[in-house]
Amino acid sequence: MRLSETFWILISSSTAGSMRVTLKDLAKKLGLSVTTVSRALAGYDDVAENTRRRVRQTAQEMGYYPNITAQQLRRQRTDTLAFVIPTHGPRLSDPFFSELLAGIGNEAGRHRFDLLVSTQPPDSEAEREAYRRIVHGRRADGALVVRTRQKDERIRFLSEQGFPFVAFGRSDLGIEFPYVDEDSYTGMRLLAQHMVDLGHRHFGFISAPAGLLFCRLRLDGYRSVLQANGFPANGGLVVSGDLAQRSGFRAAQELLGRTPRPTAIIACNDLMALGAMSAAQKMGLTVGRDLSVGGFDDIPLAEHAHPPLTTMRQPIYEIGQRITRMLVQLIQVPRGLSGEEEAPAERQVLLTPQLIVRESSGPPPGSA
Repeated sequence: MRLSETFWILISSSTAGSMRVTLKDLAKKLGLSVTTVSRALAGYDDVAENTRRRVRQTAQEMGYYPNITAQQLRRQRTDTLAFVIPTHGPRLSDPFFSELLAGIGNEAGRHRFDLLVSTQPPDSEAEREAYRRIVHGRRADGALVVRTRQKDERIRFLSEQGFPFVAFGRSDLGIEFPYVDEDSYTGMRLLAQHMVDLGHRHFGFISAPAGLLFCRLRLDGYRSVLQANGFPANGGLVVSGDLAQRSGFRAAQELLGRTPRPTAIIACNDLMALGAMSAAQKMGLTVGRDLSVGGFDDIPLAEHAHPPLTTMRQPIYEIGQRITRMLVQLIQVPRGLSGEEEAPAERQVLLTPQLIVRESSGPPPGSA
């Protein structure tokens, strides 16, 4: 799938035929007035139930769709959600985003919202301009923010503008905002302890870009396990990657060139872990026997890798659905007696990822 860095793609929740059926066409077909047909479709009580049912059935048979633009103008809404994907390059090649986008798109469609999607390089002027167009141009009713950062300017901007948004991830701005997040610290502790329990004593860690909040949390979780198990500070070598598979390959080459060579490599995401597996295999190592590898996310590729990847599972598709549902609720929430928006029942959700042990992890070479 290719998405442009400068153009938007609108994923619509509905379709229409080439010949538009109007209210007048429906009224003529039914032998009713245009006003009666309009009120029947809107569900007004002053139209008999039998008439409402007949009008709706005929509308469906004739392929009638209401004038969405006119309705949106009346309600001062676009019925559109914005999703700016922070990624370098025009290719949406990261399965993480593909899975997340599927959950977001399907849930948006279920609520009859369209989805406005763009890709922009993270922390770039192009990304900042994209958010300004969304907010100041009223191109959408709300936004979804992913891969949150330390001192995240996207969250600061949307909060200051009072624009509805929900994030997949937390931030450290001291700003209250709705989010769903995985407990990266606890998740990485579980994965690192799994490697320790297998008997590993020499570790390598492939970190994510430093500005991402989950990078700090996962690295802290990993180091806390080393410390708790009495390993020296240099017992866990750390090399940074950019979350792409090729960077995991390069990082693993560097780690496997160190002395002593790691017997276990843990990566901040599955794509870098898969890259690490490829690097090890190119060196003639057998993953799961000569080198253990672990990732984080449980993207679909993880289960079907050779060998299958040990990883921390976070339900990416379901999280996409969940943050979309929360955003729709924020947009549609009724105002209370004070005139203030009533907060959704579900506002901040922290999930615990699940350790999935597969063939890519095993005891270190030479162990009993």
